[in-house]
Amino acid sequence: MTTDTLPVLRNLITRKPLLAIFEVCLRCNSACGYCDLPLNVGRYEMSREEIRKAFQHLYDHGLRFLFIQGGEPLVRRDLPEILEDLYAIGFHLTLITNGTKLTKPLVDRFRPLNVNISVSLDTLDQERYHHIRGRDQLPDVLRGIDLLQDYPHPKFLTCIVSEPNRHDVLDVARFARARGFIPVVGAYHWNVERYGKVDMTLQYERAMAKHVFEQLLESNVVPAGYFRRYLHDNVNWLNGTSLAPCDAGKYSIAIDASGNVAPCLALHSAGNLREQSLPEILEKMDAKAIRVCSDQSSCNMMCSRVIGSLLRHPIDAIRTPQTVAPIRNMYARQA
Repeated sequence: MTTDTLPVLRNLITRKPLLAIFEVCLRCNSACGYCDLPLNVGRYEMSREEIRKAFQHLYDHGLRFLFIQGGEPLVRRDLPEILEDLYAIGFHLTLITNGTKLTKPLVDRFRPLNVNISVSLDTLDQERYHHIRGRDQLPDVLRGIDLLQDYPHPKFLTCIVSEPNRHDVLDVARFARARGFIPVVGAYHWNVERYGKVDMTLQYERAMAKHVFEQLLESNVVPAGYFRRYLHDNVNWLNGTSLAPCDAGKYSIAIDASGNVAPCLALHSAGNLREQSLPEILEKMDAKAIRVCSDQSSCNMMCSRVIGSLLRHPIDAIRTPQTVAPIRNMYARQA
């Protein structure tokens, strides 16, 4: 056992953060109907050096996994340099992007950093994409996906089920598998603290959305392991069944580009990394608010449930693939 693994084992035992979702910028070039994050309002974003210093501190306290998002993270021009810093510190990185600003030079810079890439895609229909995402960007996303054809590290295609796209989801999942992406499918949540925007045009009847996830399970298009467990969690939630407690403020935290730390994206911050240490911030988190939110099972975001779910279901953890080979006959996008 090395001294580098000791903080990880300590955090597993004491239920301290191992994963953070990091809003590396507070700007976005989309206007998704289901997103209520306060974006494009001119808030302060930490410099590259401030990020490096703050995340070295987090690494020293046992945090190892980062989901890098925004806003749209590729809007930030120094993102490649920030990712290089975080990789050099020792973090395992997953970049969550809408895919509209991917370029070959960027993809080439990500390769040596072992960055996982998750591209958001809710539909292959251009009109419905515009409706859901607020921008006519589908051709840009598809070009970005094409650039990842030979990307050697784990890549995911994330689809959020809402009323306009529920008939498209299975095709999106097949499209993902045809290109070697692991499909990750979640449900639109509205009226969830500051995370879920209320958009009447996106709201579904639960029975209709549940049927989408049941179809995915029957199709076997989502590979065995955690991501199929996530489908089951969505079915249970849509069926009114309570989920297991989430890990917000325990195994996972959320950090915005200003350095504010919250239990998760849905809850308010408890402190700022530019002013306080992580242990000081964790002590100030509102355990009651976290418990109330979790007990309502109004959210099954992977950032705040993934580690606990894997610990509760170790067989799923073992069976979860890191990559999948393209299934060429699964789905062929028409030219």
